[in-house]
Amino acid sequence: MNIKKYIDIDWMLFFSTIPLLVAGLVAMNNLGLSLEKGYFFSRQIVWILISVIVFFAFSFIDWRFLRRGGILMALLLFFVAVLAFLFAFGKIIKGASSWFETSFFAIQPSDPLKLVVILILAKYFSRRHIEIANIKHIIISGLYVFIPAVLVFFQPDFGSAIVLFIIWLGMILVSGVNKKHLLLIFLIGTLVLGTCWFFVFKPYQKQRILTFLHPLADIRGAGYNAFQSTIAVGSGKIFGKGIGFGTQSRLEFLPEHQTDFIFAAFAEEWGLLGVVFIFLFFGIIIWRILKNAFLGQSNFESLFGIGLAIFLMAHFTIHVGMNIGLLPVTGLGLPFMSYGGSNLVTVFAGLGILMGMRRYGRGAHREDAAAEFLGPK
Repeated sequence: MNIKKYIDIDWMLFFSTIPLLVAGLVAMNNLGLSLEKGYFFSRQIVWILISVIVFFAFSFIDWRFLRRGGILMALLLFFVAVLAFLFAFGKIIKGASSWFETSFFAIQPSDPLKLVVILILAKYFSRRHIEIANIKHIIISGLYVFIPAVLVFFQPDFGSAIVLFIIWLGMILVSGVNKKHLLLIFLIGTLVLGTCWFFVFKPYQKQRILTFLHPLADIRGAGYNAFQSTIAVGSGKIFGKGIGFGTQSRLEFLPEHQTDFIFAAFAEEWGLLGVVFIFLFFGIIIWRILKNAFLGQSNFESLFGIGLAIFLMAHFTIHVGMNIGLLPVTGLGLPFMSYGGSNLVTVFAGLGILMGMRRYGRGAHREDAAAEFLGPK
């Protein structure tokens, strides 16, 4: 029996995730003086095992059935209903009603929602690849994202709402949007942001943006997290302070160092060399995702892979940006490294779906597949 016929894994992609997972565990096991550090470490190992199982399970599935029928629309409506349900029954954590909590773990529905949005946009754009320049397709695809994004925003989870918008914008750009329509989108977006600033944004959200513009204006208040994060990153210098010797994290000056600021905590102990390590393996992961996307059997598979890469790059860029003071603090974790099961399982589920699509991809016509998206050499 030819095992390759049933499972075709991009092992370079899979093994490139392991150094990042280990780096997150090492940082997590040495952070802080509280007893919670062992709690996060042990639970994250469980989430990693679950995520890897999901990855391989999804790799066996033939995902072509998603091209047909209304399965994806039903999933989107389900998550919209779940998000609406959260307002009444969700667990409020750090002021946001973004979680369903059970006796053993908490689930954040906005994470798998991002995967569903990528799939439904890939299906929509793949069916209208030629006529995507028509503005009606921009509006319709935007509605698929706008409704759940608004619900996520009002939880409030500003970071995830931004990621949903970036996924939509990135995928529609790849699909071939008209430049005039793109300009119109940005004008509308500017108008919406202006309206949100005066009528929608909560005081703490406005304060985060103002703190981003003037990071040293209130280092004892709203700017405290960003200030401590930049201190942690800068104090790591070239070689870092050494594992377990990061004073900002171990002495609890750096808040949420196992999730929102794990990049800063890692950079403090590992220095610039450790940061290069993170960027290197994350870059390999994105490269392999895009390489597999270009070999998709149809535009649906290719657009899904591109959307998955956009999703990961958005999380990575926003997390690193807010850790070094270039972007406002939004509460987004670092893929593969930050503590949390919802995001980790979602990411590995997305990679598993990509591997499932890889099994029936255009591996035998690699040059033709690449030329379709990149153009002839």
